[in-house]
Amino acid sequence: VQLVESGGGLVQPGGSLRLSCAASGFTFSSYGMSWYRQAPGKERELVAAITSAGERTNYADSVKGRFTISRDNAKNTVYLQMNSLKPEDTAVYYCYAMVWGRRYWGQGTQVTVSP
Repeated sequence: VQLVESGGGLVQPGGSLRLSCAASGFTFSSYGMSWYRQAPGKERELVAAITSAGERTNYADSVKGRFTISRDNAKNTVYLQMNSLKPEDTAVYYCYAMVWGRRYWGQGTQVTVSP
């Protein structure tokens, strides 16, 4: 199982970014996927999750209405569209999947929101 994130960077408050996570090594369309984030000095927290077919999503209260998780099962990719970014969204963002009862994480991508 391999999860590879991309799309992070530096953005001004109010800006947008789209993160991507390319998955391989398992039947992507059979598993739910999630995005987590970890800010310096804080615990890793769930940001958003999506079911295997994309029919259901859920979000942390702090990002509801600003972030959208989606997936393209034909491309084995899950996305996180982040709008109206705030400085408190600054963190390393991780893609996550539980496959065959084991937890898998990507390497993370840094998102920095700063003037």
